[in-house]
Amino acid sequence: MPHVQDDELALLDQWCAGDRRAGSALFGRYFAQVHRFFSHKVEVDVDDLVQETFLACVRERDRFQRQSSFRTYLFAVARYTLYGHWRKAKRSAQVLDFDEVSVASLSTSAASRLARQDEQARLLVALRELSVEQQLLLELYYWEELERDQLAEVFDVEPATTRSRLFRARQALRDKLAQDGEGTSRGAPVPMDEQLDAWARTLRPADAKVRNARAADDTTGGL
Repeated sequence: MPHVQDDELALLDQWCAGDRRAGSALFGRYFAQVHRFFSHKVEVDVDDLVQETFLACVRERDRFQRQSSFRTYLFAVARYTLYGHWRKAKRSAQVLDFDEVSVASLSTSAASRLARQDEQARLLVALRELSVEQQLLLELYYWEELERDQLAEVFDVEPATTRSRLFRARQALRDKLAQDGEGTSRGAPVPMDEQLDAWARTLRPADAKVRNARAADDTTGGL
């Protein structure tokens, strides 16, 4: 039996050659993960960006050097799709620096729907107040369980850089959680360093379901 990584690269090749069943197989495996990637970050229909990401995997296939898994490649494409969405949405001369700007500063609509007394919502609100790069880094590390070398490929940096960025992102998250608890009756404690990762992982949003049975066909048919 081929390794799953080889299997998925083969499915990508078959999809690019016109095999819609291969595309549907990849879509079925990763729809929930890519949907979670875009959730609480955008105001438009998340499903649209999910489909755009999968189709971009086909369009950009020639740039994929196959030094990583399809999954890593998929999240790298999702990151660029998200940034492209925000740049188009702003439509101004302002250059968005995703190392500085936060999702909370780009949009407040999703945050307004979160109940802050809920532990998961508390975490999501804090993540949205980090820089977009830090938010994505932590979500991929906590909820998609990408290793440091995989994160380095998604963010196009050296593995050593990923280690230092994770350290700074964790500290920024702890600071935001502490600020969120100040002046409230909850007084919710901030997990200690060694507990933060485990706590955040238990709060992963539930997997989304494909809302439309034709969603995979609609996506994989757009070759």
